Amino acid sequence: MEILEKIAAALYDGDEKEMPLLVQEAIEAGCSPQQVLDAMMAGMAIVGDEFSRDELYIPEVLCSCHAMMEGSKLLKPLLTDADRNAIGTVVLGSVQGDMHDIGKNLVGMMLEGRGLKVIDIGIDVPAEKFVEAAIKNNADLVACSILLTTTMPETPKVVKAFEEAGIRDKIKIMIGGAPITQEFCDRMKCDGYAKDAGGAAALAVELCQK
Repeated sequence: MEILEKIAAALYDGDEKEMPLLVQEAIEAGCSPQQVLDAMMAGMAIVGDEFSRDELYIPEVLCSCHAMMEGSKLLKPLLTDADRNAIGTVVLGSVQGDMHDIGKNLVGMMLEGRGLKVIDIGIDVPAEKFVEAAIKNNADLVACSILLTTTMPETPKVVKAFEEAGIRDKIKIMIGGAPITQEFCDRMKCDGYAKDAGGAAALAVELCQK
């Protein structure tokens, strides 16, 4: 349906003023709320992929995220629990000692844009708080933001906390941030690493579906 293509294109373009109008038009044309959401998510997937390839930059990605949020304001009340595609639930936070939240917030918006439920527990989060939030929200995945080399040692503490809680085999752990590498991820026995927000969103979807 042409209107759904327009929605995906408007989201890619970051047109937050046009997005609610297009969503309303699609609903009035007989599209289901889920069809509209799928179109928005398709546009966001393209944004994430191009951001990962350095074809889009943070300001452009933020515009798309804001367009997604504007469209979602109108769409969410129309979605029933049965309509929603529950891809998964992600607990997101910056590890203890790390006060940075810009990268974390961008990852959060990208995750929501891909249809994931995000529980953002903030910055300077100790290992046990990740565990508590994961249990409380029945999370599929925990995403840890690590932007400082001095906070990299928090990673094994998070992994150990989940092991001691007896739920490490039930919950995936993903890490990311400037000093993190795939080698470090493997050494820490985490389940995934992404170098940017677009890659994090794609990986999170993959991990939640395993």
